[in-house]
Amino acid sequence: MLVPDSALTLARIADAPAIAERSRTLIETGLPRSWVPRRVEASIRHPETNVLVARIREGIAGFGIMRYGLEEAHLNLLAVDRAWQGQGIGRRLLEWLERPARVAGLARIVLEVRADNAGARAFYQRLGYRTLERVPGYYGGREAAVRMGRAP
Repeated sequence: MLVPDSALTLARIADAPAIAERSRTLIETGLPRSWVPRRVEASIRHPETNVLVARIREGIAGFGIMRYGLEEAHLNLLAVDRAWQGQGIGRRLLEWLERPARVAGLARIVLEVRADNAGARAFYQRLGYRTLERVPGYYGGREAAVRMGRAP
């Protein structure tokens, strides 16, 4: 399936419930819910965080949340609806979110991914991310994460 024209735009407060729901179904499956609408709203309002959405027609096909610190950026969330995966949307979201880190001269970008999510780890590896460490119990004390990073 070819992706129709999609637009990358900064999220609006009204997008918070949809982003939180997608986080629950695409990322937080089987875990205690962490990214509730109020937390997504706080990220949208935070001056050092970008919340980006990929819009196709009237819907949100994917989203990413990146927080920029003094020395590194942290990718908090990145997800693409299953119907649109494999179409380059995730790569476009991540490249857009990485750009401010590069412009700011940050030393690296880090993220965590479920240790058993081989598909996500392979996606990030294709984009130049490398494993930094394994973090036992990262997800609600239940599941390990793999911390990955790269220079912007």
